[in-house]
Amino acid sequence: MSEATLKPVDINSGDTAWVLASACLVFIMIPGLGYFYSGMATGRSALSMIFLCMLSLAIVPIQWYIWGYSLALSPTGGKFIGNLDHAFLRGVGPTPHPNAPNVPGTVYAIFQCMFSALTPALALGATAERVRLLPALIFLFVWSTVVYDPIAYWTWGTNGFLRYAGSLDYAGGTPVHMASGFAALAYAMVLGKRRAGHHSAYQPHNFSNIMLGTALLWFGWFGFNGGSGVLSNSKAGQAMIVTHLAASVGGVTWMLWQYRYDRKFSSFGFCCGAVAGLVAITPGSGYVTAWAALVYGVVAGTVCHFAVVLKDRYWFDDALDVFAVHGVGGVVGNLLTGLFASAAITAVDGTEIPGGWIDGHYKQLLVQLFACGAGGAWSFVVTYIILRGMDLVPFLRVRVSEADEERGVDITEMGEDYFAATVKPDPLHSADGMPLSEGDPRMRHNSDFSHGPSSGTATPREEKLSARPSTEIRMNPYTSVGGIPPEHAV
Repeated sequence: MSEATLKPVDINSGDTAWVLASACLVFIMIPGLGYFYSGMATGRSALSMIFLCMLSLAIVPIQWYIWGYSLALSPTGGKFIGNLDHAFLRGVGPTPHPNAPNVPGTVYAIFQCMFSALTPALALGATAERVRLLPALIFLFVWSTVVYDPIAYWTWGTNGFLRYAGSLDYAGGTPVHMASGFAALAYAMVLGKRRAGHHSAYQPHNFSNIMLGTALLWFGWFGFNGGSGVLSNSKAGQAMIVTHLAASVGGVTWMLWQYRYDRKFSSFGFCCGAVAGLVAITPGSGYVTAWAALVYGVVAGTVCHFAVVLKDRYWFDDALDVFAVHGVGGVVGNLLTGLFASAAITAVDGTEIPGGWIDGHYKQLLVQLFACGAGGAWSFVVTYIILRGMDLVPFLRVRVSEADEERGVDITEMGEDYFAATVKPDPLHSADGMPLSEGDPRMRHNSDFSHGPSSGTATPREEKLSARPSTEIRMNPYTSVGGIPPEHAV
């Protein structure tokens, strides 16, 4: 169907409502990612991880409005990238886009905008503990323009060369996960290793944040995959079913691999495996059966787990394992789609594909491999060039100083502390958690303070405040603020 023949009269209100809801679900994934990364980081960089994700949610949509939408989805572009016919969303209104002939163009634009905002935020997990924020903000805008937009166009653009070659990518295995994973690899290489060097020196500081972030990501992924067909039909339901199954099996698989080593059921391992399963199923979510989703989960949970296990042998420091989960997981998902894509699944809404190996279309695996190579290579090389170029400019150096890294990115780059608003030191213990001695002058000060003025008479305001339940959280002298025993905390 040509752009000229698409009319607002073709719009389906049910599909429109579902795509709008899906856009909101993808939106939720971005703060969810922030909490996931925050929990995985140490306490000194926890707030900056959330902040960077939220900044991606603000900066990338500006780029999307200026020219990102047009470069990534222009229906009249060439094979490599779109043109600027729709810059500043010019001409984007009630008329549908060729990729989504049943919803208004504005609805499809905001749905895809959320994808573009999520992708660079994924890559920034590799930068934890040592990234400068100003260069990272510029990186978000530039990277979205020269990396995400071209790869998205290759995959989903009307004339994109990967789409023309027959690549199957339902919801973003290449433009979202492989692009972010290989960008994370390049960013980690340019930044260099963290101060302590060995990855085991940096332990997650808040497992509750990891669990919360995983739940929000999992929830949002239903819109991420289920909404990518731009239809509120049984195919959307099928995409959500396989999404949930892959995440479930991926989480259990990773957890069992860790149990094999230490005989402990790790919530952290389960969360990482669930995300790996979600990443892997993304390109095939609209093409595969439920039983195939189980295979996606097992393979992704296993391969991504061992990619992380091998991390200490890497000569780069990907702080939060973005490459191992999203880069490697994206490759796994693309290749499995070449094996398990089913023409019968896509036929539900009239879409015709030749299928994968299970349908006897053996060439599909080679096409998927080609898409992996093109997307991964472009993202890695261009990201590396961007960051090396920025690092040559004195005020755009991408890494904080050694002294600032020691103090923590939250304090040195933001002037704020993840714990400042909720945690106050126990007045009976020093900053390192040790009890104060009887002769310490702070004991006398605390005693005077706790017993009120020397007259012994409390003011009405003091009586009112003392009657309220305390909301302060005092530091446990035996553990760090993150709940990790001092011998394991950073």
